[in-house]
Amino acid sequence: MAAESPASPHAGARADVRAGRIDDAQALAELAALTFPLACPADMPAADQRAFIAAHLTAEHFAGHLSTAGHLVIVAEDAGRLDGYTLTLVGEPLDPELSAVVADPVSTAYLSKCYVHPRAQGSGLAGRLMAATLDAARAAGAVQIVLGVNGQNARAQAFYRRAGFAVAGERTFTVGRRVERDLVLSRTL
Repeated sequence: MAAESPASPHAGARADVRAGRIDDAQALAELAALTFPLACPADMPAADQRAFIAAHLTAEHFAGHLSTAGHLVIVAEDAGRLDGYTLTLVGEPLDPELSAVVADPVSTAYLSKCYVHPRAQGSGLAGRLMAATLDAARAAGAVQIVLGVNGQNARAQAFYRRAGFAVAGERTFTVGRRVERDLVLSRTL
């Protein structure tokens, strides 16, 4: 999740939180390209950020997620524009570092992405997206949810703690050529 900054009084307040649709793929890619760098450490090279975006956050990648069973994309839309999104994988095998910190990898969902546009940060929209994401993961049969958050992103860590997550371990996360240390956070559903 990107660090939060003050929002305008109405930004995000009117947003419709809903399941993503295939026609959201381009807008999701554009939002991801804007918000992903905001969650990166300040000293992360822009070239590494661009490499990650090109490898994982394109319209084609989002179209794949939107058309794959068990890939839950939740979006927040306000006046025809996307102000936030989450991506959760349910029923997918967890990577070994995540599997090592959960009791039951089979029934654990992985919250891969959680981002809100800067114009809507601080509006409560992230909390609404998180609530919808947890409900969708629960409805898909998950009993636990895990995520990775950069060890330097204190603001995102505080948001996740408020949402009921606790530190369960650590993992590595590669962005371009740079390897980061992430905290793995978990909560029951």
